[in-house]
Amino acid sequence: MTDSKRGPSLDSRVLATDLDGTLIPLDGCQRNVSDLRLLADELRTHEVTLVFVTGRHFESVQAAIREHCLPTPDWIICDVGTTIYQSRGHGDFARSQVYGDHLAAVTTALSVDDLRSQLAVIDRLRPQESEKQGPFKLSYYANANELDELHADINRLLIGCDAPYSVIQSVDPFNGEGLIDFLPRGVSKAYALQWWSRHEGISQNEIVFAGDSGNDLAAFTAGYRTIVVGNAERSLRKRVRDAHREAGWRDRLLLADDPATSGVLAGCRKFHLFDPSPSC
Repeated sequence: MTDSKRGPSLDSRVLATDLDGTLIPLDGCQRNVSDLRLLADELRTHEVTLVFVTGRHFESVQAAIREHCLPTPDWIICDVGTTIYQSRGHGDFARSQVYGDHLAAVTTALSVDDLRSQLAVIDRLRPQESEKQGPFKLSYYANANELDELHADINRLLIGCDAPYSVIQSVDPFNGEGLIDFLPRGVSKAYALQWWSRHEGISQNEIVFAGDSGNDLAAFTAGYRTIVVGNAERSLRKRVRDAHREAGWRDRLLLADDPATSGVLAGCRKFHLFDPSPSC
């Protein structure tokens, strides 16, 4: 695609949101489903730019849009921040070549293929499916009980070969499987969102970010107006609240009472993302 940078606009309003546990309705929660329809209507009516910021790969994002009737985003930041797609209308998306070139420069010292070869010595890593890999991302399965030990072994390997990559570990909330992602050093969902906003000429104050889990922490504490939905863990909510207090930020955080989609809708209203105020 040909990326085009635009200048900042006083009217720019952006909802950047995680998907699983955040925008996507929780199983069996009919209020989430009805609030998703309300949210989609308000986003469309008030021409709010919608950005998905997710660890899912692109095909999985498309499947989620169909399955849950999600509003079509203007941008998709996926693969844990290693890929950015822009909507071309009618459900068609194109990958940002400019961002790809940027990450290629970050990883010039060691390609993903070379990193894969280096990691072959760690037999407790099981490669994830091909569609979950990317030109700047390697993803593996592992025993969830061994993640901390594996993380230490992996870090030693990365340091030993001076690899320009970092490792992120997590546990699949659906099946309890351990997950390990290798990303260009410093790259994350928050990093990609920051790069995107700068490239598009959008200030932090124009963005409302919503999430639910630990891999949203960097974005929660990056200075955006922030929604932590009600189903987020109590310890995470406390960390985000403390970080905002320490930074001296006022009125930039909603620790929503409502879970998932309903919490996102409440946060959009609190932060006046819909202007004038949304009708019910």
